[in-house]
Amino acid sequence: MSWKYLNKQPVSKERMYDVIVRPVITEKATLGGENNQVTFAVAMTATKPEIKAAVEGLFDVKVSTVNTSIVKGKTKRFRGHLGKRSDWKKAIVRLAEGHSIDVTTGL
Repeated sequence: MSWKYLNKQPVSKERMYDVIVRPVITEKATLGGENNQVTFAVAMTATKPEIKAAVEGLFDVKVSTVNTSIVKGKTKRFRGHLGKRSDWKKAIVRLAEGHSIDVTTGL
């Protein structure tokens, strides 16, 4: 039995709102819209099946693939003091043909 079939529990509505933090609105993420892709900032503990279930449940679309990456926080200097931005997780979600999400309207 494959590990993919072991974590098939349904995701609650509260967890869906916790998984999807915000949409990412950048030039690069906007160009992904031409390929039926939408980019979200997600919780660091979120898994690909959870992200897929959350996007399908909240936006009523069909998701074909989910790619994730962890974006490392930059070290910045402010008034002579060093600080570090937080790490965050990015999910690039490819939607099935004929489906789309307008991220500017919100939920």
